[in-house]
Amino acid sequence: MTTRVGQTRRTTTGAAAAALLIGLLAACSGPPAATGTGAAPATATAASTAPAGTTGAAGYGTGACAPVAGAATPVLEFPDAFADCLDPGKAYTATITTSEGPVVVQLDTDRTPIAANNFVNLARSGYYDDTSLFRTEARTGIIQGGSPHTQNNRDPGPGYTIPDEGLPFSTADYAPGVIAMANSGPDSGGGQFFFLSQAAGSYLGDPQAIGDSAGSYVVFGRTTQGLDVLQKISDLESPAGSSTPSRPVTIESVTITES
Repeated sequence: MTTRVGQTRRTTTGAAAAALLIGLLAACSGPPAATGTGAAPATATAASTAPAGTTGAAGYGTGACAPVAGAATPVLEFPDAFADCLDPGKAYTATITTSEGPVVVQLDTDRTPIAANNFVNLARSGYYDDTSLFRTEARTGIIQGGSPHTQNNRDPGPGYTIPDEGLPFSTADYAPGVIAMANSGPDSGGGQFFFLSQAAGSYLGDPQAIGDSAGSYVVFGRTTQGLDVLQKISDLESPAGSSTPSRPVTIESVTITES
């Protein structure tokens, strides 16, 4: 099969293709590899070392809801995933203020309520404040972040994982402006996420491109303002194929609005 990674076209098969994808979007829950380099394997087991955090009703955890007004100081570790803290009668948006400009996201509380609830509570906890958007892909438009401990995809996460929901997602779902959970395998989402700024990111939903993992990245929101900011960020990749921005890009804050 043919997998496109960054601006480089590579022809791979089976586990090799999966390994490339995990290297792109892994959200590993274990400690960094001894070498500090290389992708997590396609069958990453590190996520199983953290508590599942899904002991609450309907796949939610039992953790206390974050303060609506925001935590006084950032909280980076939690004993369990959050309980269901969202009002079903309200809509939720996230304003993600980056060093390159603001991005406003409408969170999907219908198809992916657990992921939306997770993001809202982590944001209100200050989990994403002053963190890096450490991975940028100019061609695919992938922009990855959500790693306050390590500022890379080997972050240990918030201390729990959440279950996948709304699967599978199609190529149409992976459209410019979406925000989705990074993962290291089934039911391994935690704090890491990624944006897509380009239509080429639709390959994430194509089994012909990436095999069985196609459609497994949970989309939990869509950008309503700031797509141009996302495109500017993904275009910072340098050198081509490096998956890194030419200058640091920071999430300064995330503000949640209810309406």
